[in-house]
Order: sequence, then structure tokens, then C-alpha cells
Amino acid sequence: MRARDLAYDADGGLRAPWRLLVFLVAVVVALVVVHNVAYPLVAGTAWFVARLRLELASWLTLGALLLAHLAAFRIAGGSWTETGVSAPAARPALLGEWFGLAALAIVLPSGALVLAGWLRPLDAPAGSSLLAALRLLVVLAPAALWEELLFRGYPFAVLRRGWGEGGALVATSLAFGLLHLQNSGANLQAVGQVVFAGVWLGGVRLATGSLLAAWAAHLGWNWAMAAVLHAPVSGLGFALPDYQLVDAGPDWATGGAWGPEAGLGATLGMTAALTYLIARHRRGERGA
Repeated sequence: MRARDLAYDADGGLRAPWRLLVFLVAVVVALVVVHNVAYPLVAGTAWFVARLRLELASWLTLGALLLAHLAAFRIAGGSWTETGVSAPAARPALLGEWFGLAALAIVLPSGALVLAGWLRPLDAPAGSSLLAALRLLVVLAPAALWEELLFRGYPFAVLRRGWGEGGALVATSLAFGLLHLQNSGANLQAVGQVVFAGVWLGGVRLATGSLLAAWAAHLGWNWAMAAVLHAPVSGLGFALPDYQLVDAGPDWATGGAWGPEAGLGATLGMTAALTYLIARHRRGERGA
């Protein structure tokens, strides 16, 4: 085998491992530049002009991921369409559907746990829950999108071409779970649930052909936990007004300190969403 054959396939394109390496290097470089150059500049200017402290990390990380994708497309090949970002992939009806379904998938089982007394609302300082919910969108929307770009964006497209849909789904879901090991309260149960969530979101990506639909589902899930339930999201708590949902039952059901998404209710909600996804996909195949 020639040295060139180790790097390039029969069509003259870079092989999957090298394309992934290009992307990861681009991500690291973009993150270093954005957080060490852009963050101090933008944060300092915003403080000087508006006298406000802004949460910029998620938005700047999103910018870094977008830059990394553009660099990978340029150097290693690929396109936004292959990655699942296009006008059809951004249809408002599609995004609204998956945002709503994901929100229901966590709110309904969590509501059942509240009725059972295993999740308990406690009073919190008075304020505007509506305003807090809107502010959460500003933080959670870019965070969900950069995570989708990192796992189910360019890497997913590359692995899908090289390893097939199953290989891409397994690899990206495991990596998605490992990323969350750094979160407070991470344990085998919580990380296992995140891996399952990766399978579910990857399923949305595959069935709809839209990375943005997976982002809408990711955002709907996280936003519902924080803004509706006032509960932790992947172990991260938010200071929210009016009420706070706290654990008052067994961790296997409630998720413990990690939040409801680590409990049995979340498993049942995601399973129901996956069942709906598979059934709708099969109906579409029969109708084709």
C-alpha cells in the first residue's frame, strides 16, 4: 500500500480518521483564539458600554464550532448540507415539533414524579419566571447548538460515511456521554442516560436529515428542565425565582443531584420519543 493510500480513499478524498483529526485541530485552534482573544475583548467592551455582566462563553464556543466547521470543509471536504444544516433542515414546523416533543418527554414523567411526591417544589425568592425562562433561552440555545455541532455535526457526517449510520450513532453517543463526566454529580447512571440521549438525538438527526431538528430537541429538553421544572440540567443548577424542584425520592427514579434527566422518568420519556420517531420514519418509508 502506498503512503498516499493511507491518507486518501479511491475517490481522492481524505479518509475518515484524517478528516476527524483536521476537524478536532480546527476546534482546538478556534476555541483557543475565541476564548483568549475574543472573550476578553467582547466581555470588556460589553461591561464598559452596557455596565452589564454577560454570559458569553456559550455564544463564543458556538462561534468557535462554526469556524471549525468552515475550516474542515475547506481543508478536508464536506458541506453544511451533508452536516444537516440547510433551508429544508431549518423548517420552523420541524424545529417546533421536536422542541415541543422533547419538552413533553421530560415534563410529563417529571410531573408524574411530582404527583408521587418523589420530586417536590419548594418556594424560592419571588421574581418573574417568564423573564427567567426567556433569559435561559439566551444561554441554553447556543450551548445546545455547539454540542450538536461537536457531536452530530461534521464528525457524525464523516463517521456515517465511513462506518455507517450505526457506527456513527454509537461513537458519537459514547463521546457525548464522556463529555459530561466533568459535570457536577456525574456517575454511571447519569452518564449512561446522557449516552442514551445521544442515541435519541442521533436518531432525530438521521430520521429527519436535520442537525437543526436535533438541536431543537436538545434545546427543548434542557429548557423544559430549567425553565418549566426549575430543576438542574446535567448537574448544573440555575438560580430561578418562585419555586425550585428538589429531589425527594430514590435517585434511580428522580436522577438525584444530576436532575430529572438521570432518572427512570427521563428514560421512559426518551423511549416514547424514540418509538414515535421510529414509527413515523417507517410510515414515511411505506408511503415513499
